[in-house]
Amino acid sequence: MAEKGALAEAPPVAVPKKAVRPWHPRLLLEREEVLGYLLMLPALGLLTVFVVYPFLYGIWLSLTDSRIGVPGNFVGLRNFLELTRDSIFQQTFRNTFLYTGVTTVFKLIFGLAVAVLLNNTFPLKRFVRAAVLLPWIVPTVLSALAWLWMFDSTFSVINWVLARFGIKGPVWLGTNPWPMISLMAVNIWRGTPFYAISFLAGMQVINQELYEAAAIDGASRWQMFRHITLPLLKSVIIIVLLLSVILTFSDFQLIYVLTRGGPANSTHLFATLAYQVGLPSGEIGLGAAISLFIFPALCVTVFLTLWYMRRQELD
Repeated sequence: MAEKGALAEAPPVAVPKKAVRPWHPRLLLEREEVLGYLLMLPALGLLTVFVVYPFLYGIWLSLTDSRIGVPGNFVGLRNFLELTRDSIFQQTFRNTFLYTGVTTVFKLIFGLAVAVLLNNTFPLKRFVRAAVLLPWIVPTVLSALAWLWMFDSTFSVINWVLARFGIKGPVWLGTNPWPMISLMAVNIWRGTPFYAISFLAGMQVINQELYEAAAIDGASRWQMFRHITLPLLKSVIIIVLLLSVILTFSDFQLIYVLTRGGPANSTHLFATLAYQVGLPSGEIGLGAAISLFIFPALCVTVFLTLWYMRRQELD
């Protein structure tokens, strides 16, 4: 009986748990860096399929003499060298830089002006701010078709208005240099709201006490804009300019709907010329070379912009 009581009172023997190895899936998922990469895999997969692979394949095509339906052979940089000797490409090169430079400057000026106006207090302020975005949010093709009607050589509403003042309007899309001027005007009209709303968002976070202190010191509105608004908006301005330059360089829809690169290939940009050479003409290798011709310059621009912004933050 004593032995039975002793056995009954003996504490239970602890069974050692099986050690979990450090590379066990459960432990790996508890690590934030591992779980973060796993959650990123679907997005990385989509980017690889729809961005990385087409981009790399486009680089390969630009180094071949491929045609539609014909794989072609590797030719190295021959396509790029041929483009430098082509008169149409030379005109396209000038058009792209002129188009991007002029429209970017005007969008910056008009965008700042509109943002300053919208930053004030006035009746129906919210409605006006929303209405300003309309040129930007309307599908590009629809707005381009409306402008195509306004630039029509027979039914142009712009020429009709000019005729009321005794002014004979030009053939907007038919006689140089008016086609390129018309394209620039439409791009400025469409892109200015993006600049304005972006700058307005930046102005909203500026401390109003800075303006109040400047007003007490007798600063004018121009002085406050120059010494307070512009310096504090510098980062926003740089980012907006960078995005705008990239998008303007690759502009396609406006040009294709309004002029299709005409008259006589005088309004082509890189995107429209690449389309014309690569698909209707079938020279898909040469078309890929056109679309990638300016890519190194854009990479350098992005790198220098980000480097400058990083340097400003450190200073």
